[in-house]
Amino acid sequence: MNEFIQNLIPLVIAVVGSMAWLGVNALVLVYCERKFAGHIQRRPGPYEVGPHGILQTLIDGLKLMGKQLLTPDNADGFLYWLAPILSMIPVLLLFMPIPYGPMLTGMEVNLGLLLILAFSSFNGLAVILAGWGSNNKWGILGAARAVAQIVAYEIPLLLTVLAIAFMTSTLNLTEITAQQAGHIGNWIIWKQPLAFIIFIFAMFGETNRAPFDLAEAESELTAGFHTEYSSMGFGLFFMAEYGYMVVLCSVCSVLFLGGFHGPIPGIEGWWWMLVKTYALLFLMIWARWTFPRVRFDQLLNINWKWLLPLATFNLLATALIMKL
Repeated sequence: MNEFIQNLIPLVIAVVGSMAWLGVNALVLVYCERKFAGHIQRRPGPYEVGPHGILQTLIDGLKLMGKQLLTPDNADGFLYWLAPILSMIPVLLLFMPIPYGPMLTGMEVNLGLLLILAFSSFNGLAVILAGWGSNNKWGILGAARAVAQIVAYEIPLLLTVLAIAFMTSTLNLTEITAQQAGHIGNWIIWKQPLAFIIFIFAMFGETNRAPFDLAEAESELTAGFHTEYSSMGFGLFFMAEYGYMVVLCSVCSVLFLGGFHGPIPGIEGWWWMLVKTYALLFLMIWARWTFPRVRFDQLLNINWKWLLPLATFNLLATALIMKL
């Protein structure tokens, strides 16, 4: 019993830490995205609530929590409310195997990379349930698009991860990070530049971020799969989207950019992981407010005609080099 409690306490601390990390990231990223968008469009962005609008996101969150929870008349109530919960809960688990520092890993898992790939797929199921359960034509169209997109972009993402697994002979994120210790030349990005580029494109597709946000596409589908959601139903989808963004950018930092290791030997720490993760997040924000949304046929063509063949070629080339 004592051993069970000793194992349970670190797990509970890790879950609470993941929840806090998710909440802080949502507040910071929403504010940064709105400010970034404002400056790109030559306007100040949020400015009135707090110094330079820094409290605007917090006030918006409180407003969402204060709104009434409404279920559309013809919706399937169970599926309708299961969808945002199913989208949000796996995010907390996805943070656990990611090493944010030398002693800052929520849970050591030998198959941590496989765990992240498996549980991140729950978001696709949540989107299907949201579109189908809300019984809204825009929601169903958005869900159909999202499923085609997520299923398509998971394949090149998986192939790039397999290439890294072949090189490092492990699926443990802590061990992958350890193999990139030392100077910047040890980072895997120099050995797998093509895999890095494919991962970035797949990351946009997996998180439904513009210019690949065809599942929402406000100009075409109102709001897509979450058209009927308000209050914290919408809030959970919103937080989950930013959570998946942070998870994939963190995984990208571990796989290609050395994780918490700095570019100079002997310098490492959680701040390096934070800098790399947020640099990738700002890349996603910059792309959203810079490039126009692609058409759906273009979205799928990018994957099936370019990313998938290139990812397959990269995997086969990696396997051949490792064998020789």
